[in-house]
Amino acid sequence: MKNITKFKIAKPAHEVFEAFVDPAKIGNFWFSTSSDRWESGKTVALTYKEYNAELEIKVINVVADQKIVFKWGPVEDEHQVTISLNDVDSSSTIIEVTEDGFDENDPEFVHNLVDNKEGWVYMLTCLKGYLENEVNTLRGALVKE
Repeated sequence: MKNITKFKIAKPAHEVFEAFVDPAKIGNFWFSTSSDRWESGKTVALTYKEYNAELEIKVINVVADQKIVFKWGPVEDEHQVTISLNDVDSSSTIIEVTEDGFDENDPEFVHNLVDNKEGWVYMLTCLKGYLENEVNTLRGALVKE
């Protein structure tokens, strides 16, 4: 089962792409740190200081300014995420995040899908604030209980 989230960001695809793959930029809207530039075949360590979380992603495929595909999560519950960037014009991009790997037979399926969607919408809101208005203080403010 897939979870799909779309957002329009008033920046060219190259700027949106670089915000994800450049370790110096990702901390402005998503994870606190990224161990390396996101490139095909790399395993990248990510930290989220506010939530005391660390994880690794396996970067599967990167097409500059167009697409980033990675896997994350434990092997028994690994999900694949595809971030697609589509230029609307020279000054705006539609970003689509698709996450595959949800188990429709899991009794927590609906909760997991909604919780996941909430996370993607929040991250994309932070990205929009960062890229369009230079706001980099939104990241890490989502309270989960």
